[in-house]
Amino acid sequence: MTPADASGSAANRWSDLDRPPLNALALRRGLLRPGGLWSSVDVVARTGSTNSDLVASAAAGKAAEGAVLVAEEQSAGRGRLDRVWTAPPRSGLFFSVLLTPGPDVPVERWGWLPLLAGVATATALSRAAGVDTALKWPNDLLVTVGGAERKTGGILAERSGDGVVVGIGLNVSLRAEELPVPTAGSLALAGATTVDRDPLLRAVLRSLEEWYTEWRRAGGDPRASRLQEAYAAGCATLGRTVRAELPGGKDLVGEAVAVDGDGRLVLATGAGVQQPVGAGDIVHLRPALSEE
Repeated sequence: MTPADASGSAANRWSDLDRPPLNALALRRGLLRPGGLWSSVDVVARTGSTNSDLVASAAAGKAAEGAVLVAEEQSAGRGRLDRVWTAPPRSGLFFSVLLTPGPDVPVERWGWLPLLAGVATATALSRAAGVDTALKWPNDLLVTVGGAERKTGGILAERSGDGVVVGIGLNVSLRAEELPVPTAGSLALAGATTVDRDPLLRAVLRSLEEWYTEWRRAGGDPRASRLQEAYAAGCATLGRTVRAELPGGKDLVGEAVAVDGDGRLVLATGAGVQQPVGAGDIVHLRPALSEE
């Protein structure tokens, strides 16, 4: 799909006055600078998946590190475990970025990139929208709506040649009747001070650049870059009894006690064993100890 600064008819673009379209030219002016991480910013009216598009562009040699692709609407947005992500046009932020950490960062540390994106996004939303955003391991973003935790965003990282495409999806202005499932939320429902997507997108990308630059400067070391500490501090999963639904249909129940140096969630099981979990779906079974 060809990037469009003024894509679609005027009627389609402005059909929901509470949800104006993003201005690609203004975003470029605000984000692209000499020596900065971001190399291009493109906005499309609609696509299947920004991750799929950017992976394909990277594979074809048509995207450089720091490429940002934003869609006003995704028809086939993907989350972890092939889950589908859908939302009304211009109701959220749906974008992907291309990062190429090598040779500064060993490949075995690239697994920290989705966690880094989570820390950067949560930090930005707290500052720019006034919303306390927590992290659910490994890559969900949680807000509080009516006293209950609700998922308002997710992160998906995919290898593409010598780089990684990191996709971020955020529910920004979704109303209660528009939520895809009862456990979903949005920044608006969480009491955000703004649902203007332009400053929110800029804030997330600037925060992502700051964290990525520091992590890369530290050779991907999660401790030296403070990433491991920051993730643990913002992780709502730690201190809870959880069920890890592992690949192959196996389950593991235990208390989430740490995130280790490889970004894995460490569970203390009833058998007295500390078991690291590197992949799987996590279900929170009870509140964190500090919340009881």
